[in-house]
Amino acid sequence: MNTELPMDTPSSGEPADWLDAALAADGASHRDDYVDDAGFTARLMAALPAPATLPAWRKPALSVLWAAAGLGAAFALPTAASDVARELFRLAAHPVSLLEIAAAIAALGALSWAGAAYVLRQD
Repeated sequence: MNTELPMDTPSSGEPADWLDAALAADGASHRDDYVDDAGFTARLMAALPAPATLPAWRKPALSVLWAAAGLGAAFALPTAASDVARELFRLAAHPVSLLEIAAAIAALGALSWAGAAYVLRQD
């Protein structure tokens, strides 16, 4: 049986959190209910196979495959990156009016209020 204290338990032995205290109290009331299984649980755990481990070559192989997919996409669509960059620069150079700024602030405010109403609702 592991008798070590959890990381957030003070040295006094009292749980630091109300949930930990409730769980410890519930566990204390059931400690005497141990059913002797004559070592069945220990034998069963010893008979279980070791957990499956991933092969060592898996992570490098995935890296190579993703790099190949990225290079394939770059060669298949050679002008896509420059087209995206050109459109982003065009959007960034677009003049913004005061009305558009006000509309964006109003939309963000409405979304904030809607989010707060959703989170604070009484079910």
